Amino acid sequence: MISFLITIIKIVFILGLLVLIHEGGHFCIAKLCKIKVNEFAIGFGPTIWRKQGKETKYALRLIPLGGFVNMEGEEERSNEEGSFSKASIPKRIAVVAAGGLVNIIFAIIVYFALMSFTGNNVSTVIDSIMPNTGAEVSGIQSGDKIVKINNKNIHYKTDLEKALENYNGNNLEVIVERNGEKLTYNVKPVEEKYNYTGIAISGTEENTKIAAIYPKSPAALQGLQANDLVVSLNNINVENDVQKLVEEINKNIGEKIIFTVIRGEETKQIEITPEVKSNYYMGVYLKTADNTFANNVYYAFFETGEFAFSIIDNLKMLFTGNVSIDQMMGPVGIGEVVAETNGFADFVYILALVSISLGFTNLLPFPPLDGGKIVILLIEAIRRKPLKEKTEITIQMVGFMLLIGLAILVTYNDILRLV
Repeated sequence: MISFLITIIKIVFILGLLVLIHEGGHFCIAKLCKIKVNEFAIGFGPTIWRKQGKETKYALRLIPLGGFVNMEGEEERSNEEGSFSKASIPKRIAVVAAGGLVNIIFAIIVYFALMSFTGNNVSTVIDSIMPNTGAEVSGIQSGDKIVKINNKNIHYKTDLEKALENYNGNNLEVIVERNGEKLTYNVKPVEEKYNYTGIAISGTEENTKIAAIYPKSPAALQGLQANDLVVSLNNINVENDVQKLVEEINKNIGEKIIFTVIRGEETKQIEITPEVKSNYYMGVYLKTADNTFANNVYYAFFETGEFAFSIIDNLKMLFTGNVSIDQMMGPVGIGEVVAETNGFADFVYILALVSISLGFTNLLPFPPLDGGKIVILLIEAIRRKPLKEKTEITIQMVGFMLLIGLAILVTYNDILRLV
């Protein structure tokens, strides 16, 4: 019971704080632009607290799943002084964009702070060399610091991993620093093949239920579905053992795999022909960076950039069909992830992740999201006159209905993952 209450408090705190930050962004910029704000509310449903200010009514409502800033002339155009609809287009765009932008800025600050105090960073200094690998053959030595690969700077471990991935096993020109001298080596990466099926398993090590299927993957094309519980592979029991599942998938490269899954009340056998893909590595082990504040800040800078761009990449993948709706997560799914956080650092990471996702999602050019409103304002700027009020309302309502449908579908998938 206590753990349940703690989970509820965590969820309410994250959602309430992020809504407060988001709506607070709209509110503050509106005030700076001298736009009249009639009401600033956090939550929906019955009001549990309210206070009337000089101009604005402040309210806290029961359900912490949203909020709003009610500006004069926003919903219905108004000619009153301080009306949103009478403000200049740059000011209106600034007000609309502020919510998503402050969520993104908040997430970046929180993530940067987390990385700065967490430590456990991996440097680009080589600790040891694997025998009979490209690094050993080329002459690279322990203690060398990797500086560049194919003329691109290597700041931290992820840069090295990206370089290996991008050049697909081709020879690499590796510049290392040794005793203050820069040396250049030609390195042939080692190739390691693996079977790609396109299934994503739930985060826990004991749950072999398929959380999602990547579009156009062998699993998607050959009949596996999200929420299938994987019982065995080629008659080898893997139920509730994710590590065993991964081992069995990669046991025989390129050969067919018979998945035995439980789907609802049925047990099915589905044969998958995996796609053979490759990982590449130089053959080096990197040293752990000294756990100093300066080092942590240095690595936090690059980790934070990677964190932000990964969200953008995920959104691109969604719109290009490389991520399915099954992989999207709504309030129920977020609640499940929050419930599974273990410790303060995990909780803060999820806070930053949800905040930056909320920020970028709200800025997508789709009505009635903030990004969709910005598109309408840009159309107004190009036309030099606003759209007809009826047309604008219709666009917003159609978009709203589509978003509600998507939210219902995402929530349904969230619930299926729970059962």
